[in-house]
Amino acid sequence: MDKHAAARLLDTIASYQELKGENPFKVRAFANAARMVDGFPGDLAAALESGELAATKGIGPATLEVVREFAAGGRSTLLEALRREVPDGLLEMMKISGLGVTKIRTLHEQLRISTVAELELAARNGRLAALPRFGEKTAEKILRGIEFLRRTSAFRLSHDAARAAARLRESLAALPGVERVEVAGSVRRRAEVSRDLDLAVAARPGAAGRDRLATLPSVVEAEAAGDAAFRLRLDDGTTADVYVSSPERFGHCLAWATGSAAHLDKLAARAASAGLGLGVEGLARSGEPVPCPDEAAFYAAMGLAWIPPELREGGDEVDRAATGTLPRLIERDDLRGLLHCHSLYSDGANTIAELAEACRAAGYRYLGLTDHSAAAAYAGGLREDAVAGQHAEIDELNRGWGDFRVLKGIEADILADGALDYGPDLLDRFDFVIASVHSRMEQDRATMTARVLRALDDPHLTILGHPTGRLLLGREGYPLDLDAVIARAAERGVAIEINADPQRLDLDWRRCRQARDAGVAIAIGVDAHSLAGLDNAEFGIGVARRAWLEARDVVNTLDAPGFLARARARRKP
Repeated sequence: MDKHAAARLLDTIASYQELKGENPFKVRAFANAARMVDGFPGDLAAALESGELAATKGIGPATLEVVREFAAGGRSTLLEALRREVPDGLLEMMKISGLGVTKIRTLHEQLRISTVAELELAARNGRLAALPRFGEKTAEKILRGIEFLRRTSAFRLSHDAARAAARLRESLAALPGVERVEVAGSVRRRAEVSRDLDLAVAARPGAAGRDRLATLPSVVEAEAAGDAAFRLRLDDGTTADVYVSSPERFGHCLAWATGSAAHLDKLAARAASAGLGLGVEGLARSGEPVPCPDEAAFYAAMGLAWIPPELREGGDEVDRAATGTLPRLIERDDLRGLLHCHSLYSDGANTIAELAEACRAAGYRYLGLTDHSAAAAYAGGLREDAVAGQHAEIDELNRGWGDFRVLKGIEADILADGALDYGPDLLDRFDFVIASVHSRMEQDRATMTARVLRALDDPHLTILGHPTGRLLLGREGYPLDLDAVIARAAERGVAIEINADPQRLDLDWRRCRQARDAGVAIAIGVDAHSLAGLDNAEFGIGVARRAWLEARDVVNTLDAPGFLARARARRKP
């Protein structure tokens, strides 16, 4: 059973229930269960059979029954019933930034709007603006949200694309005569979002032809897309391009299927300067094929060092590969600690001890706990009178370990005027402070920039969290002069976060490289709200590698004393 599909089912039920106006506790139960199932560490079918899933925190009788029915027949009678009561178009409207459930229900009840197309028409002809508590500005914002939705609807987030590619890779690898399969394209380059999937296959003649590919699970249609290239349409609407080569030419096939168009153009120019021809069919010298069984041989044939996939975007990577000056990119094992983690003290799903033990078991040496501050009441923000209790619990845990430490952090809200939530005396009690914008995101560019710049001036601030507030495929970031923010962070010695939640990946890798070049240190924050969220580190590493970062550029490659010394240094007069 595909646990990610089961999680999507539970989450979809929660959305329909919310639109229907069901009890909020019931809605939250299904949403929480979706997160638990998505991050379940073992085999879901086996856990269902053994009773382990039933005993899992966050899985109740109603959600368990949905999973059981899905496992038995791939369907849910509850979801089918909800779909009969709630138009599908309302669910799509939930993807529009700034349009919450309450407004959607109002639009449906008062204007009988059931689709995005009907919503757009009402926003343009004035019917929406005429509703109480809507107005012209809301109508304009909704139109922008619709445009953004249409622009991004063909894409999927990096972790979803990677999962889909891995499933297809497994199916391809099972074909007789296939010797090697690798995920390629934007997924291998660790792009934030992907439109299509790309895979490279090394196979004996006829082993991966169109007729064979058409028989794969989830493939609806397979068609030729050139010499030894095929386009597959999957049952979820995804398009996948499959490139097939002999084992002797697989290095070229994988490189060709991985690189961006700009990267391949630069490789073609490099090949020409070396007396070679490069095209979709491979490398050739004087018309004779150049064997490239792996990518190292492919790049070496052009006098280049192997280029990590994350760098193949058409920048200066080819020139750097020619001169041997490519960086030694950061790897997951370089991280000494995980930062930006939430516990039951705010909106996390686990205790501090559970988070710490999971980090310790994964090989990290410290956990930077950062529950929300009091201003984030919607997220159960930590009240001032609860700080002492949390810190006492951390002290007790730390006394039990000699090789691990929980750091006392906080994710403080950057208030509307740029002040940090909590006063200086209370902030002094924390080992480090992440500060983030969570409210008043509609401020104009000048006001938002001044707000963030004031926060950077606070000596308690260690790390600026998710600096643009973007949600990939959900909403654009708030207006902000990032050049000014980067310059002030460099001046003040504040690190900027790569928020590794795959829905954020904020700071964007292009701006991240700019920040590094300006002298700003980078923090990789997992923004974990459960044990599964700790694995977000890998997505943060992907962004860091795309930004050309080395271990020395990232603050949580420091050991705990080194990281804490950096945080304390900002507070000195």
